Amino acid sequence: MKAHYDVFRDYLEDACGILLGENKQYLVNSRLNRLMLDNEIKDLADLVERLRREPRAYLRQSVIDAMTTNETLWFRDIHPFNILKKQLLPEKSKQGGLSRLRIWSAACSTGQEPYSIVMSVQEYKRIATSVLSVPVEVLATDLSVSVLEAAQNGIYDGLSVSRGLNQEHLRQYFDKRDAAWEIKPAIKQGVRFQRLNLQENFSQVGKFDIVFCRNVLIYFSAERKVDILRRIHATLNPGGYLLLGASEGLNGLGDLYHMVQCHPGIIYQAL
Repeated sequence: MKAHYDVFRDYLEDACGILLGENKQYLVNSRLNRLMLDNEIKDLADLVERLRREPRAYLRQSVIDAMTTNETLWFRDIHPFNILKKQLLPEKSKQGGLSRLRIWSAACSTGQEPYSIVMSVQEYKRIATSVLSVPVEVLATDLSVSVLEAAQNGIYDGLSVSRGLNQEHLRQYFDKRDAAWEIKPAIKQGVRFQRLNLQENFSQVGKFDIVFCRNVLIYFSAERKVDILRRIHATLNPGGYLLLGASEGLNGLGDLYHMVQCHPGIIYQAL
């Protein structure tokens, strides 16, 4: 029933910022059907009533986990990782007064992006003419507890590792575990995972030199996108960089960011 779907749609946007389209009722039903059956919930209106009555119960997190899109792969779109190795890390290597380099992977899903960042840093260190002498810290955040647990485990099946990785990557960065592959400890230890809803306050995450916020803003309304981009800017050190997804842009925030053409790829430098 459309009225029930609209109630749920409004609740989901308020809860985590995800803006569902008018015609996504089939998606909601397919993702929540088992959860609603297990909890004896008759329809979406009943679900929202339960969620509002018990806002901190496990049910809320289960709904968010079910509705969060976790489509990802290793070195997604490749250009951002090449830019990191060929432009940003060399620039930061030459920057004076830098005691550490902090990188944030926002909406990290099951860990492919932050682990790809650490791999890129390792590859840069092997070939660099400008030595990166400061420690690199990677913070990875997501609103879904279940995907963060999977990311922290760092164990991936054959299908997952086939998406973006080659045999050299597997040899260098993974250990074979029966039918699965596990990220090597040196790579796993390079990432700290933390739950964070992008609608929440960012003050606890500190300051960063580089922020990856890719392929997530497309799920937010225009107003929420602008708000998130403004708050990300507040986390960037002067001259820090923001990397967005290929289909994402700044929504007119030219007073905060300067567009940098990288041929190929675009990044944004904090003003």
